Amino acid sequence: MLKNLLIKNYALIEHTEISPDKGLNIITGETGAGKSIMLGALGLLKGGRADTKALFDQKSKCIIEGAFDISSYKMESIFIDLELDYEKITLLRREITPSGKSRAFINDTPVRLDVMRKISERLMDIHSQHDTMQLGSNIYQLNLVDTYGKLEGKVEHVFVAYKQYKKTAQAYKQLLDEYHQVKEEFEFNQFQLKELDDANLDDIDQDELEKELEKLENAENIKVALNTVLDALSRSDYSADATIYSAITDVNGLADYSKTLSDIRERLDSCHIELRDIISEIESEEDNLFFDQERIFMIKETLDQLYGLQQKHRVNDLLELIEKRDTIREKVEKVESFDEALLEAETEKKAAYEAMLEISEILSSARKKVIAPLAEQLNATLSDLGMPNGHLVIDQRETEPAASGMDEVEILFTANKGRSPLPLRDVASGGEFSRLMLAIKYILASKTALPTIIFDEIDTGISGEIAIKVGNIMEEMGSNHQVFTISHLPQIAALGSKHYFVYKDHEGISTVSKIRTLDHSERVTEIAQMIGGSHPSEGAYQSAKELIG
Repeated sequence: MLKNLLIKNYALIEHTEISPDKGLNIITGETGAGKSIMLGALGLLKGGRADTKALFDQKSKCIIEGAFDISSYKMESIFIDLELDYEKITLLRREITPSGKSRAFINDTPVRLDVMRKISERLMDIHSQHDTMQLGSNIYQLNLVDTYGKLEGKVEHVFVAYKQYKKTAQAYKQLLDEYHQVKEEFEFNQFQLKELDDANLDDIDQDELEKELEKLENAENIKVALNTVLDALSRSDYSADATIYSAITDVNGLADYSKTLSDIRERLDSCHIELRDIISEIESEEDNLFFDQERIFMIKETLDQLYGLQQKHRVNDLLELIEKRDTIREKVEKVESFDEALLEAETEKKAAYEAMLEISEILSSARKKVIAPLAEQLNATLSDLGMPNGHLVIDQRETEPAASGMDEVEILFTANKGRSPLPLRDVASGGEFSRLMLAIKYILASKTALPTIIFDEIDTGISGEIAIKVGNIMEEMGSNHQVFTISHLPQIAALGSKHYFVYKDHEGISTVSKIRTLDHSERVTEIAQMIGGSHPSEGAYQSAKELIG
């Protein structure tokens, strides 16, 4: 129950604070006085969108704070789940700064808006004129059946199963699309893979082949050069070999004269040995070097194939070509293993669909059980609201399973005896919509523990005796719930346990909206003016007194 509401710097309200009654609270006032501002403020406490345009003073922050008595609503577990401090008198607060920053608090703890919504939706139900028009929506009508039957748990199970089905269906479709795509490329990839495998890339050393080819193609020139080197080193009369050998012979006779000469002889011996090794290697290289046309052809063929493949696959070297081959192999092998993966994905999809279907059928059966008693209660309440000839039927049709189950629900209605019910949105007038919505709220109120219900001109389109009947229903709701209603009808305004009057004050620099509680005599005057205008007659005053009782 809302114990206290503070509105500061919001819309046309500079500052106001009210302490509502636990029963039926009436809000009246002239058109444009700001009666709906309180609904907007409470909407912010329900997690509604904040806007700096709503600030009365653009230089100051806006504060909306509601104190709720939740001591009898068993909400401790919800606070624990949301990691919030539980207080029997819980404070919900929204602040909007001039810069547009919005903050939300529960018991002075900063919270996200989704957390505030989870708490506030258990504290308040705000009904606007827009909600009345939504009554013609099949989605709203389906939600009505689920709320009446307390089927939210089953609806959630269906939603979870539906999400799982959509996930598996999407996975299967993605796999199937991928399969069709790679299937189109499969034969081409097979051809490319065979071409690359036939090239035996793993057995090729491109750098070595290129060096060998260059060597073979220049064999004659290399051979001539090597022979020239050999002539200089060993074959001529004055070769390096002969010269060093002669020097060694000469030094041998001198080695005994000093250690230095002895060391020189040893070094010359070492040079001679090294030179002979070099000569031997050059001779071997020269002997083995010859122009091998067949080998040249074979290497050229291998390299030409390699260069062609590298160009074809747009790679720079052998390593990149091998990586390309391995990628193509993976694609080929993936297609070859697709059948098994597709079968597995399709099996998962079918299992998820069957699970969703089973849960949807359970929900559909539960809905079927509550539709008849809901329609019966609605018809009885509509009769109490002055529509004895009205008849309402709730039609349930099976649809393909979806997020909300496998049902489409449509309310069929006629206000006239002997006429067949037709879709509500096509036949109901504004007043009939209002009474039907009130009947729904009245019935749902008895099914839920919702502490506070707020109506914005739900009495639109009605008058006279019907207004009295509507007021009686609201008064009855007020005996079990805290109810706020913005009304323009004296028959309803007279039934409130507390009456708030909203008016505009033009005395200051800026026009402001104010709200005050009316005492008994002020209520009589206000209701008399609602009956007879700004200058009510004595009869209007008498009627007002009779209505208030």
